[in-house]
Amino acid sequence: MTDTLEQNYEKAGYHAQQSWGTRPALVLVDFAQAYFDPEAPLFGGEGCAAARDHAITLAEAARAVGVPVIFTEVKYQPGGGDGGAFYAKVPALSCFDAGRDTQRLVDGLRVEPGDLMITKQYPSAFFGTSLAATLQFHQIDTLIIGGLTTSGCVRATCIDSISSGFVTLIAHQACGDRATGPHEANLFDMSAKYADLVGTDDAVAYMKSCAAT
Repeated sequence: MTDTLEQNYEKAGYHAQQSWGTRPALVLVDFAQAYFDPEAPLFGGEGCAAARDHAITLAEAARAVGVPVIFTEVKYQPGGGDGGAFYAKVPALSCFDAGRDTQRLVDGLRVEPGDLMITKQYPSAFFGTSLAATLQFHQIDTLIIGGLTTSGCVRATCIDSISSGFVTLIAHQACGDRATGPHEANLFDMSAKYADLVGTDDAVAYMKSCAAT
């Protein structure tokens, strides 16, 4: 193959822009203390810290214009009895055992009245949860997704979002990972096939525009 990657993807029509809807919701995936505790095996460093700051901005902007704010958390019975093969595969998931400080929502983000917290045991916010039914009931057509980690639960949620019929936007500045390689590679791939990437300022402007219609 003599084409560059960009030429190859252009021929396939990847990275095509979607038509965004008029009823968005903001989904913030797994901003758990585990990614911010230097002693925890899931510590994510500066990439996760920067994502949290952008998530705070997005959550405040969404609430200000009446866009639903949905958080997700991973929570297991102590010992992972409800964690199945995922818990067995990744020992560090014990950070999300109920009652552990590493399981809680990180400081700076909080579930406010009117927000929703979705509890899950697997990577996608949709798998085994009521998220899709809740969004459909509220006639949501577009999801703005940020969270941790880009290569893990954000990606899984992104794929299930478009598979469930939602226009999917990835708020890339509000996504973080423990290394730039998997972070950038997964943003690229999600942009190519499943979602549009959107910066924080543009996501805020989009939410405001929807509130004005």
